[in-house]
Amino acid sequence: MSNIGMIIEERSRDIGDFLVGRLIPFRKKRMIGPFVFIDHMAPVQLGPHKYMDVDQHPHIGLSTLTYLFDGEIMHEDSLGTKQLIKPGSVNWMTAGRGVSHTERTPDHLRNGKTFMAQGYQIWVALPKDLEDMEPQFHHVEAKDLPRWQDGDTTFTLVAGEGYGKKSPIPTYSPLFMVEIKTNSSYHLNVNGKLKGEIGICVDKGSIDACGEIIKKGNILVSKVEDTCDITVHPNSHLLLFGGEPFPEERHIYWNFVSTSKEKIALALEDWKNKTFPMMSNDNTYVPLPKSVFKNT
Repeated sequence: MSNIGMIIEERSRDIGDFLVGRLIPFRKKRMIGPFVFIDHMAPVQLGPHKYMDVDQHPHIGLSTLTYLFDGEIMHEDSLGTKQLIKPGSVNWMTAGRGVSHTERTPDHLRNGKTFMAQGYQIWVALPKDLEDMEPQFHHVEAKDLPRWQDGDTTFTLVAGEGYGKKSPIPTYSPLFMVEIKTNSSYHLNVNGKLKGEIGICVDKGSIDACGEIIKKGNILVSKVEDTCDITVHPNSHLLLFGGEPFPEERHIYWNFVSTSKEKIALALEDWKNKTFPMMSNDNTYVPLPKSVFKNT
């Protein structure tokens, strides 16, 4: 019988100056395919007295994906990257054995005016044999992502493979991230279009799934082949995440992801001692929190 295995409600989390809605990790579902962390930066007004200023902090064992709907972020990292991300484009930073970065409101938006910011910050775990790979950074403009129509419903393949298409983002395991926008009611059937586990995130509007009305702020989780047909209501916005799960457990401590607790312990020590790969043009430093385990 087709079904949705789980419904996860967005939970508010404080990340300093911002409240975000955390979807995973969740106590009953730590990952969806290789996706290990999904935060929704809900619509927030920024301006003269409030900007995004995330100081230098580290990662290992994962790729970060930033996808904005509103606003802009300047990304800089220990690889020497400086990249402005705008709505619809994708920043994909693969930490591998270690990378540090900052995320800030760009200078040209610090002009005394207010603006809206909204989007998703996502972590994708690396396969075990690539956890120590050399760090990499890739940026893809919105116009270069696969985009297509089915009637008046718009699809964008943000990352990975699905619907017979492939995103230019260089992923390292079978996965997908698909954005869907509807103008009218749409019948969504993912079976045969995607593979692995799937999370259907309702960012705006609502859907009818397995006889239940699911509104924004929730993510539905199942295996692709077990997912019931879904009616997406008019003027809705969905993000589909997922892929093939890994056979090994992933440990998450602070900003580090690994199959090995020992590797995480070494990374924590390196960051504490400032022997971790650091940015050459930024002296800021986010210290280890008192409790580094992401307790959800």
